Amino acid sequence: MKYGVSRNTLLITAGLVWLIAGANILRIGLVCWLHTEHYWLLKVCEASLIFLLFFGIIFHKLYRKHTRRIAQKQERNCPFGFFDVKGWIIMTFMIVLGVLARTLHWFPETFIAFFYTGLSLALMATGIRFLLYWWKNRKEL
Repeated sequence: MKYGVSRNTLLITAGLVWLIAGANILRIGLVCWLHTEHYWLLKVCEASLIFLLFFGIIFHKLYRKHTRRIAQKQERNCPFGFFDVKGWIIMTFMIVLGVLARTLHWFPETFIAFFYTGLSLALMATGIRFLLYWWKNRKEL
C-alpha cells in the first residue's frame, strides 16, 4: 500500500479503540449501577468475575493474536488493519447485540450494571496492553 500507516500507528489505534470502547461501556454500566441500590458488594464481586473471564480468557488471546499479526505486517498498512476481518465481524456483532439487548430490555439493569462494568474494565485493560506493547517495542516496529 503506497499510502498507509506504520505498525506503530496500528498498535496505538488498536489500544485507543479498545480504551474508547471500554470507556463507553463503562459509562453505561455505571449509569445502570447508580440506578440499582442494593447488593453493591455482590455487584463488585460479579463485575470482578466478568473482568477475569473476559480479560484472562478471551481478550488475552485476541491481544496476542493481533499484536503478533501487526508485528509481522509490512511498513505501510491500511489504517483499519489493527483487526483482521474476523475481528471486525465479531466487534460489529457484539455492538449490534449490545445495542439490541439494551433497546429491547432483554436484561435487567442490575445485570447490565455488573456485566458492562466488568466487560468495560477488561476492554480498557486490553487497550492499555496494546499501548504498553507499542511503547516497549516502538523502536523495533
